[in-house]
Amino acid sequence: MEPASTDSHSADGSVEILDSRAWKRAERAVCCLPYRRDFYLMVSGQAISSTSFCGRNDLHPLFRGGSPVPDSVERDWIWLIRLGVLRREVDGQGLTERVRLTPMGRQILAHWPTDFPRPTPLLRLQHWLSRHRPRR
Repeated sequence: MEPASTDSHSADGSVEILDSRAWKRAERAVCCLPYRRDFYLMVSGQAISSTSFCGRNDLHPLFRGGSPVPDSVERDWIWLIRLGVLRREVDGQGLTERVRLTPMGRQILAHWPTDFPRPTPLLRLQHWLSRHRPRR
């Protein structure tokens, strides 16, 4: 898995290491969270709120598992925002509740042109630890 390229690097390469870690965290999240590739394709072209997402009738191609709940979807999206995969849409009044895909999210989609790989138990554990027990 290739890390996202950067324009600025320190002499000791620390920016590259941080970029590589950020890229790996984002890839793990995309694989481990219940959103299918079609969800990310959808938010690359249009913004959507968690409430309208959960109210859709065509969730199967977008979401793995049962029926999503807006609060849990919002928590997942906040995590993806922190990782740099999603961003809040901005309108004339400021940030909205809708999300869109970021350039990093587009790179991750391009990395897997068909579907995301199934996460292994180790990958799921790493994702859970990075989300619930982050480094300080």
